[in-house]
Amino acid sequence: MEIYLVGGAVRDKLLGLPVIEKDWVVLGETPESMIKQGFKPVGKDFPVFLHPQSHDEYALARTERKTAPGYKGFIVHAAPDVSLEQDLIRRDLTINAIAMTPKGALIDPYGGQRDLENKIFRHISPAFAEDPVRILRVARFAARYQHLGFTLAEETRELMQTMVVAGEVDYLVPERVWAELFKVLKEQSPTAFFYTLKSCTALEKIFPEINALFGVPQPEQYHPEIDTGLHSMLCLEQAVLLSSSPEVRFSALVHDLGKGMTPKENWPHHYGHEKIGLPILEKLCVRLRVPNAFRALAMHVMQYHTHSHKVFDLRASTLTDFLIALGAFKPNNTLADFLLACEADAKGRTGLEHVPYPQAEMLQRTAKAAASVDTAAIINSDLQGAEIGTAIRHLRIKAVAEVINACKPL
Repeated sequence: MEIYLVGGAVRDKLLGLPVIEKDWVVLGETPESMIKQGFKPVGKDFPVFLHPQSHDEYALARTERKTAPGYKGFIVHAAPDVSLEQDLIRRDLTINAIAMTPKGALIDPYGGQRDLENKIFRHISPAFAEDPVRILRVARFAARYQHLGFTLAEETRELMQTMVVAGEVDYLVPERVWAELFKVLKEQSPTAFFYTLKSCTALEKIFPEINALFGVPQPEQYHPEIDTGLHSMLCLEQAVLLSSSPEVRFSALVHDLGKGMTPKENWPHHYGHEKIGLPILEKLCVRLRVPNAFRALAMHVMQYHTHSHKVFDLRASTLTDFLIALGAFKPNNTLADFLLACEADAKGRTGLEHVPYPQAEMLQRTAKAAASVDTAAIINSDLQGAEIGTAIRHLRIKAVAEVINACKPL
């Protein structure tokens, strides 16, 4: 069997990065011969097999021909006469089209090593334009490798923009968009994903709610960066520094979507943007099939981030109701993640990245005090129904008030 290691495994090996998964391309074989040798078939659209011991993926060398719009409009040809070069040229970027023999020899017919050395994302052939998912993949690679200094070749950016104009991105299905975004949210530089999409005009088509924030001003005294789109990117950068949670990062990214709906005559102010943004966020989550955990936290951050920032100005009753709305007294609450996203918002402003966020500690202290009140006497009393909840709320307000008074300067 003639086999070659291909794709990301070779790319990351040459970059000195850990190789997580290994993909192999097989020449001169058929599905029947692979099965006969103990490989397990798993591919639906083209012949892919799992190795009986290592469980690595082995795909028969193949070519593709575009037959319809979108990323599924292809006819795949896999046969023993397909060459390695033919298989490699159907891939997206030159850096992903380097093959390696089991002994470590490299086969690089399309200049992938040169582009790796120069840190460039460059498409292999005009066939790149046939698959709109490649726009998302290139943007995701930008998020993954920006810290290494990678940039997008201008001719590739232009081709991606041509694809957008031609309507190819309109065929991207929501599940695939979310799958790519979920991966991006776990990368080192997720903002590079959005900047790359914006550079080829794909952001407006794929994430119109985020695109609408760019060019929208905010009061300079609170937001030295002024632009709301830039602020959202700065928030995402801060969320990356504060947390590895994709839910926290997503919440920081989308918390200000309501500002994109502010009438121009009200600029740079955004009155009520916290609630105005809720239906926009809901629509985005429905469209992209965003999981409930992401949606719930993002909704809380959007609606209550201003409450968090102003916690030292809140009355005990308002603060208690705020904590109740967050579900802070439930066993499996997300208060810690909420506070991380709010801190990312506060620090996601030019020149204010290192300003402390004492609001988080204050909210944690009041939540702990309110959650630890003894409710046994109320539960065992003669109170009924809503009266029980009201009595417990008053107990918690009292506990919160004690924390607030203890924090006031003498």
